Amino acid sequence: MGRGRALALGVMAVTALVLGACRSGGPLGAPFDVPGQAVATTRVTLPKSYRFDPAVIEVSVGATVTWTNRDDFPHNVHLLDGTDRTVPLPVGASGSLNFDRPGTVLYECSIHPQQMRGKILVKEG
Repeated sequence: MGRGRALALGVMAVTALVLGACRSGGPLGAPFDVPGQAVATTRVTLPKSYRFDPAVIEVSVGATVTWTNRDDFPHNVHLLDGTDRTVPLPVGASGSLNFDRPGTVLYECSIHPQQMRGKILVKEG
């Protein structure tokens, strides 16, 4: 293999690793965690600050969670639970998702994944 081709392949490999790390917010695609105490609620606001409030919520199995965008910019809620569900949230809009299985669900605004991260603790009963 020629030296130029080897260099090009190396650059492409590094680029793929960097882009993969950026996608999920962690190094090399590692999942992130959202610190904080869980709040028992089914309503999350996106205030004018590039964040979810509250960032960590606790709901019962079967609950529907509603997000409301009160920011001046469009956002979304993109679940990182393998379902690839995404709720678009234009300025002033609300959107909802139902959670029918227990577990921890991480999510992000895929437009602003480094700043906007959330976590839902879905509990039995």
